[in-house]
Amino acid sequence: MTQINSERSTYTIGIGGMTCASCVSRVEKALLKVPSVESGSVNLATEMACIEVTSDGTTEALLRRAIRDAGYEPRIQQGHSEQKKETTWSGFAPVAMGLLLSAPLMMPMLGESLGQHWMLPAWVQFALATPVQFVLGAHFYKSAWHALKALTGNMELLVALGTTAGWALSVWLWIHAQEGHAPHLYFEGSAVVITLVMLGKWLEGRAKKQTTEAISALHALRPDVVHWVGEEGQIDVPVDEIRVGDHIVVNPGERYPRW
Repeated sequence: MTQINSERSTYTIGIGGMTCASCVSRVEKALLKVPSVESGSVNLATEMACIEVTSDGTTEALLRRAIRDAGYEPRIQQGHSEQKKETTWSGFAPVAMGLLLSAPLMMPMLGESLGQHWMLPAWVQFALATPVQFVLGAHFYKSAWHALKALTGNMELLVALGTTAGWALSVWLWIHAQEGHAPHLYFEGSAVVITLVMLGKWLEGRAKKQTTEAISALHALRPDVVHWVGEEGQIDVPVDEIRVGDHIVVNPGERYPRW
């Protein structure tokens, strides 16, 4: 939290789970409903919210609860050293599991192009697709439910509706199939869609993390103190104390301060 003056305060809170502009709008609306919030802006790229409030009892805990009630995860800001502990493949395990379960479902399509019949039994397709649909894809249903409660829509809602329809239709066709007849099922479509969306989100998060780290590294190059020329001569003061009209000195070889 950064204190602006005796009457106003500014909070910066990390937010997890946002995927589109609709998510940004929903978080901003939830924050503006908190008493004493003057303004609130959410950045999807950095997954950060900047909220300005009046100091009459509104705390960061209330703001975090509003974010959680909107269906998103308020995050604790981590230091640069803690972020480095994450590996390149962090968070890939669910995607890998989805790929392993979906790959056998795609084999019949590959076999058909080669003139082979590799269709799996219906119960095998059901056993492979169901964990992808309801275990790996559970967060799609959670986000879709929060969107419905807020009377809005998002990408997770579309994914949940589409894949559930394919999975349910496949189950219905399987149960009502005539004996000795193998119906065309759509388990592979539902499982592959969820897996590919998860893969896309993981790639997006990885690229976003690399960009954020690059920006943080550039900010780390900014000097924290500046040579300020006052009535008592030249002294070093924090950059945040510099105001318009102040005289500063930048020695040869030093970085130019920005504020």
